[in-house]
Amino acid sequence: MTDTMSATARRLAALLLILATLPAAHAAEPKMTQSADEPRIVMTAGTSRFTVALDDNAAAAAFAKMLPVTFEMSDLNRNEKKVRLPRGLPTRVVRPGMIRAGDVMLWGDDTLVVFYETFESPYSYTRIGRIENPSGLARMLGPGDVRVSFSRP
Repeated sequence: MTDTMSATARRLAALLLILATLPAAHAAEPKMTQSADEPRIVMTAGTSRFTVALDDNAAAAAFAKMLPVTFEMSDLNRNEKKVRLPRGLPTRVVRPGMIRAGDVMLWGDDTLVVFYETFESPYSYTRIGRIENPSGLARMLGPGDVRVSFSRP
């Protein structure tokens, strides 16, 4: 009996080790590398400017090619601003689970979303980038519609 339990424990430990090395089933949040070569853009609303570090993906590259651009962004759920883009962008959808203030993402292939609150979400998005220092973002975006410009630095 002890040999059987010992063999079972070894198999279980090996299985747990294998499972721990596999990627998450829902594609965990990709790691953003901070480097001087990371492309950046500027998001402006009123007199406030925020630097957005772009992700290294086709959607972010396609969005950057649209710049400079200005949108009237509408509020949704008191945690994000959204706007429908004039054309769809490439997607690489992930379900991040935790949305963070400062995330800039694409919902579907044509809705740009700037999140100004942190919260859990079951929805899937394509990452565009992340605002490097989102302090003051919620105050700047505020309730209601807001005019937001995106440009190169």
